Order: sequence, then C-alpha cells, then structure tokens
Amino acid sequence: MLVIPVYNMLLLPDANLYFQQNELRKISGSRSIVLNEKTIVILAKEKLDLKDMKEDSFYPIGVVGSVSDIREGFVTISLQYRVNLENVFINPDQTIKLSISRRNDTHDLDESEAREKLKDMINEMKKYASGFDWAKAADAYIDQVDSLNMAISMMSPWLKLNNEERYELLKEDSEKKRAEMIEKIMYEFLEVGRITNEATSSQQKEYQQMYREQAIKRQMEHLQKELDDMHPENVTDIQKFEKKIAESGMNDAARKEAEKVLNRLRQEGQQSVESGILYDYLDFVTSLSWKKEEPRHIDLDKARAILDEDHYGLDKVKDRIIQQIAVMNLKKQQSGSILLFVGAPGTGKTSIGKSIARSLGREYVRVSLGGVHDESDIRGHRRTYIGAMPGRIMDGIQKSGVSNPVMVLDEVDKLSDSYNGSPASALLEVLDPEQNNTFTDHYMNVPYDLSDVLFICTANTTDTIPAPLLNRMEVIQFNGYTPLEKKYIATRHLIPKSMEAMGIMKDQMTFSDEAVDTLINEYTREAGVRGLRKQIDTLCRMLAVKVSENPDEHIEITPDVVHEKMSGHPMIQSQILKDVKPGVVTGLAWTPVGGEILYIETLLTKGKGELIITGQLGDVMKESAMIALSLVKENFPEEYEKYKDYDLHIHVPSGAVPKDGPSAGVTMTTALASLFTNKPVDPHIAMTGEVALRGSVDPIGGLSEKLMAAQRAGVTKVFIPKENVTDLKEVSDEVKNKIEIIPVENIKEILKATGIL
Repeated sequence: MLVIPVYNMLLLPDANLYFQQNELRKISGSRSIVLNEKTIVILAKEKLDLKDMKEDSFYPIGVVGSVSDIREGFVTISLQYRVNLENVFINPDQTIKLSISRRNDTHDLDESEAREKLKDMINEMKKYASGFDWAKAADAYIDQVDSLNMAISMMSPWLKLNNEERYELLKEDSEKKRAEMIEKIMYEFLEVGRITNEATSSQQKEYQQMYREQAIKRQMEHLQKELDDMHPENVTDIQKFEKKIAESGMNDAARKEAEKVLNRLRQEGQQSVESGILYDYLDFVTSLSWKKEEPRHIDLDKARAILDEDHYGLDKVKDRIIQQIAVMNLKKQQSGSILLFVGAPGTGKTSIGKSIARSLGREYVRVSLGGVHDESDIRGHRRTYIGAMPGRIMDGIQKSGVSNPVMVLDEVDKLSDSYNGSPASALLEVLDPEQNNTFTDHYMNVPYDLSDVLFICTANTTDTIPAPLLNRMEVIQFNGYTPLEKKYIATRHLIPKSMEAMGIMKDQMTFSDEAVDTLINEYTREAGVRGLRKQIDTLCRMLAVKVSENPDEHIEITPDVVHEKMSGHPMIQSQILKDVKPGVVTGLAWTPVGGEILYIETLLTKGKGELIITGQLGDVMKESAMIALSLVKENFPEEYEKYKDYDLHIHVPSGAVPKDGPSAGVTMTTALASLFTNKPVDPHIAMTGEVALRGSVDPIGGLSEKLMAAQRAGVTKVFIPKENVTDLKEVSDEVKNKIEIIPVENIKEILKATGIL
C-alpha cells in the first residue's frame, strides 16, 4: 500500500485529493504511481521535511483510498474509510512502514436528514457562487457533490482552518456530530464571504460617488478660476484662504482645522462678531511655512570665513559650530545638541547667532525671553480668550517665513515662574529633538514640526536655569576678552560701525592706538565689549558736532582728546596694594561682568575672642571664614593661643557689593595665617580656590576671567587648584605669558610658598 504523508489537508471519506504527479512521487518515496493502487494518507502534526520525520510526527488516524485517475501530470486519490495507525516505522530511505486497523464510524445520522442538509448546503453554495463571473462553471462542479464530506473537502483550500481543526473533523466517529461540525464551518465561511462581497460592492459604490464628486469639484474650481482671472477684484477672503490652504502643504491635522475654521467663517459671514478672530487665525496659519526645506550642502571654509569676519577670537565656539555644520552636511538634516552660550554681557553670544544664520544661508530670528513669566508666552493663548495670540516661538517662525530658521532664544536664565505656569517647562518640548517635531501651540491647536529649526540659547549664568532644561542643552562658555582682543575688536569692528552710524567718513576721523587703550583701560571694566562700544559711540557722537561744523578738517583722537571729551571720571581699576601688611592677601573673584581682584583684610583687636565678619558676605563665604580659622588653629596652635582673647575681624572691601562663593577659602586661610604669624604676603601674589577642613584645595569656576583680572591689576603670580589645570587651555596666551600660574593641592603648599609656614 502506498503511504502518502501530508500536512494541513482535510482528510475525510468520500472526498478526493489532487496531487501533481512529481510532487506525489517525492513525498511517497519516489515510487511510480499506477491506476487503482491502494493508498493510505496520513496527516503530519507539523510541517517537516522528509528527512526530519519521526515515528511520532503523525496523528494516529489516517484514511485509506485508491488512485482513481492519472491525467496530464495530475493524480486523483479517492478516499474511502478511516483507519487507526499502528507501529509506524521510518525506513532509512525515508519511506514509511506501518500497520493499520479499520476505524468504524458511528452511523447515527438519518439518511433523509443527511440528504436535506446536503441539499440546503448545495443551494447556499450556489447562491454564494452566483455573485461571481464563474457562477455557471461552479454550478456544474457543485452538482457533483453527493455528501457533506465531499462538500467540505471541495471547499477545503479556501477554509481558514488550521491543522488541528482539520484533524478534529477526521477523528470524530459520530456521523451526526461530524455533519454538525461541517455545517457550522461551511455556513460561517459562506456568511463571511457574503458580507465581504456586500462590503466590497458598497465600497465600490462609495468610490464611484466620491470620484464623481471630485470630478464635479475640479470642474467647478476650473470654472471659478477662469471667473477670478477675468474679475480679480471680486475674489473674496474665503477664496483667498481656500487657495492658501490648498497650496500651503499643511499636515492633515492642520488642514482639517483650517478647513473647519474656514467653514465657520463662511457660515458666520463677514459681519459676525467672531469673524475677526477666525480671519486672524486663518491669516496666521496660512502664512506659516509648512513645507520642509531641502537640506543644502554648506561650504565649511566659507562658513568659517563668515564667522571669523564677524567675530574676533571665540575659537572654541567657532570650532563647535563648524562641527555641528559638518554633521548636518553628512546627515542631510538638522541634528546635534541645542547649544547654550553662557558668558558675561557683551561677549558676542547673541550676535554670533546672526553670523551662524549667515554662514548657513538661513533666516535669523531672535526671541527675547528676559522677564517672561507666563507659559502662554511660549505656547500661545487658547483662542477662547479675547486677544489670544500665538506664542513667541511660532510668532518667530511666522516672521521668518521659513520652517528652518536659526532661532536665538536670548536670556533663558532670566525666565521666571508665576501662577500662570512655568515658561521654562514649556521650553522643554521646544528644545527636545525627540518631541519638537509635533510641537503644538495653544493658539494654533495643531502640531507643527520644529525639528528643522536650529535653536541657540544664551545666558549669563546657568545657576538659575532649571536642571531639566539645562540637561537638554550643551553649555559652551564665552570667556571675557583680553585688552589686546578688545583693542582688535574696537579697531576692526566697533569704531568703523560707530563712525558709519554717526555719518562720519573714514578720512574725517582716526583713533590712535593710545586712545583706544585709554578707552579700554580707564573707561570700561567688563568681560565683553558692550560698554566699550557705548563709550566709542559717545565719543563719536560728541565729535560729530565738530565734524559737521568743519567737514574738511581731519580729527585725530588721542588720549588727551578722550579725557577732554568724555564726561565723568575714568573708571577706577583695581590695582595691587603698594603697602605690605600682615593679614592682607590678594584674592580673585568672578562677577557677571568679568573677573575682579579683591582683598581679604584681617585684624586683631582687644576684646572677648569674637569673630567679626563684614563686607556683605554671603553664607558660603562666612562658612569659608570659619573653615579658614579652624585650619589656622590646627596649623598654628601656639600663635593662636597668644591671641585667643582678641577679637578677630575679617573684612572684604567694597562693602556695598554683596559677595558670596567658596573660592575665597584659600585667600582667607592665608590671610589669617599671615596675621597670626605676623608674616606679610607679597601683594603681587594672588590666589583662588575652595579650602576643605582637611586642608585640600578644591576646584573653582571662572578661572579665565579671574586670571585676566589678575593680569589687569599687575599680579605676577597666582595659585590655583590643581584640578583646574585643564581649564588653562581656555585662557589666552596673552594672560598666561604674563603671570606665573602655580597649581596646588593643599593649603600648606601656599603657606610654604608665601613664606608663612
């Protein structure tokens, strides 16, 4: 008997199976197939190659049949009765041997009932087939069905039954239950097919109606366009907005909202109370650029040349910008971190944003956030409010006219919270590249893609920026300018711009180098050049009168002219003390406008052993004084014992200026040690660093500004924390060449170097 293993086929008596002759030979062991040959078809539990078959790979029930037809390469096997499989064995050549026993059916189905069921099923099958073009051929095929088993076998290829469900039919002994199962499967299949056909037909009708409607609309639009071209003065606002919405390239959500508002405007009419609000909304959203700009290749050499042309120095900042441009060139899209420029006023943070826009060939937008305390300033107001407006972000996008401007968010450190929400929290979505592609302004109420916008933030300090917002940005420090850099900037940029602004020609006025030095050293004291620009503007404005009276006269600006024309007294610069006195040591401090030198002054007076601290010192600085006193007690016990009943007074001059921070710790310790040992410290020596109770010198910030202040004041030697050595690469060579910088790890190193210990 020929053994034929199959998978996921419906095996039932009275049914026919059809095989390709070559395929049948392959699965049955390459035997030749002859007419009327007895066969047994067995059902595999899962789909396997012949070489992977095992004795337990088959269900325990099969069906015996015979080869009833061989024609044109196809073999028909008529199944006859079910059998139980026993002693299955797989030969080495992958043929199958087994013994079988007949499995009897339970004849509990009435013949007349079976005929009625079969008749009803045939009628249903013909009704189902009548909806197709091949209905006549199907009727002839269906008429050959003479049993329920044959009916379901004929439909087997289209039934969505898995292998286990097909086997459940095979193993059912009761003819009645098997008939009920066949009925359920067949009627479910026919009903699903009927519903699918109805849905398809209905959908086709809807499509036809939709296509007809679109064709009519297109024809109406064409005719309306011809009328508008003939009479452009009659084009209404509604028609203008319809055209703008169609050509805007909006996303689906924005288009639906705009069309909804447009329909309301059309229904309300021009004279309604709400028409102005609806008009303003449509005017705003249709004036936005919704289309993504194509990424352009940017010439890095040209970009660097533009940055160098507009700003002197700032090499680290320019390198970081060039890196970002290079990444954008490679990825062909906006990418990289949000840059946060931090530095003193006048160091070029805001103006370099304009240079970045010029180097990228993009539009430039500046959004000032100083003093913003309402979340609606960022996200906009909802249109339910009277006077609702979009937020500053979307307003800037609209004014730029493009979707990828360079947007400078100025003074992010000066945001403040109120009962109206936190604007800093609203900025989180704006600056997060993972979220801002669907930024939703409350006024617009639809998402807008901000991912192509190059955001640049500026701040004077990071102390007041919330941590979650700061975490989304890459901080780039803007260090103060040295006098030499200020002189170059004044000569190349500030003076020509100021003369041009005042209407003074180049051949009418010149500035001597000494005059520029006088303005820098005597009339300004800042890390940036904003104050210097104001002084130059003031001087040019004063001399513009003289130029106006005598246009042909050439004016040479010298230090004497500067002193004569400038009002007020020159700014007093901090200089090192000429007198050397124990207990007075030069320290270094950071301020928002640059570095400064300060003096820690100490004095012992007869009293009750009290500690007096003056100079408007903050809590951190007072704690540094207490740590310094404890270190002196430990390192100089004998000297301290002599004065334990004396009052100790610590003072930091410029008493009207509040001061705080830990970086004066080493200066206070050295000053107290100098006082108790009566050993003065050279005023040309300055120091900065936080001191710990164990005596270690810990790192501080603002090193570059502090060293520039030391160099300005005439200091020749500075002690800094050893951990700040890496920050020296940010300090200009002009400063490092004039000051001896000594890194230290412990306060004792400073005390030994100054001759106290």
